[in-house]
Amino acid sequence: MTAIWGILNVTPDSFSDGGRYMDADTAIARARMLRAQGAAVIDVGGESTRPGAERVSADEEQRRVLPVVEALSADGIPVSIDTLNAATAAEAVRAGARIVNDVSGGLADDGMLAAVAASDADFAIGHWRGPSSDMYAHAQYGRVAREVAGELRERVSAAAAAGIAPSRLIVDPGIGFAKSGQQNWEVLRGLDEITALGHRVLVGTSRKRFLAEVLDARAEEDAERRRDLATAVTSVLAARAGAWAVRVHDVAATRDALAVVSAWDGA
Repeated sequence: MTAIWGILNVTPDSFSDGGRYMDADTAIARARMLRAQGAAVIDVGGESTRPGAERVSADEEQRRVLPVVEALSADGIPVSIDTLNAATAAEAVRAGARIVNDVSGGLADDGMLAAVAASDADFAIGHWRGPSSDMYAHAQYGRVAREVAGELRERVSAAAAAGIAPSRLIVDPGIGFAKSGQQNWEVLRGLDEITALGHRVLVGTSRKRFLAEVLDARAEEDAERRRDLATAVTSVLAARAGAWAVRVHDVAATRDALAVVSAWDGA
């Protein structure tokens, strides 16, 4: 069955849960709960990549994430570090992280590919066309799924040239990054273009704006619950399209949805 990555944002300004898990003990408790609910990996991030977000220093990012990564790794919980910074990636791997998840695919920091190559961590390559502060200015495509696949292929080639074995690579079409709402749906409908690259595919739709636009659930009191339901549906559809893993805030809802589909399929 498709693996579930549980999102843990140790940030004050992430678009959905910013500020909830800034304290290390609270973050660790949240991660343990996500693991108990069925998360195969906890994806720990210390810098928001929401639209319009400003960068934070690598020192501040590491202050936020390293105690959490170290504690979870000591518990035997598989950890991914969600970072754009090579220095943070290297320190997190030393603290026990098994995967480096870079939404920029190594474009934000020239040292990222070398840092990952020098480690034994797997590398999740996100599709990216520029920083969060102005990413929508780059949302110009012809055939979006095909172009995303082509740009990911270029990053895969760069990773291989840096010495990262293909078996260590994961590709992520970057839902929500430099893509309009309609373009996100086009990428999801064209996931076969991404799976055709031959690498594990990670899909993250969780609570993103394009879901709220469909639901008209941007300001209602139950908007988060409705986005989580939509996330579970899109995660199931991504799994059906060949996704190796989905990245979500609400692990339990997605676990249940995937279990129902598995039963339906007779698995």
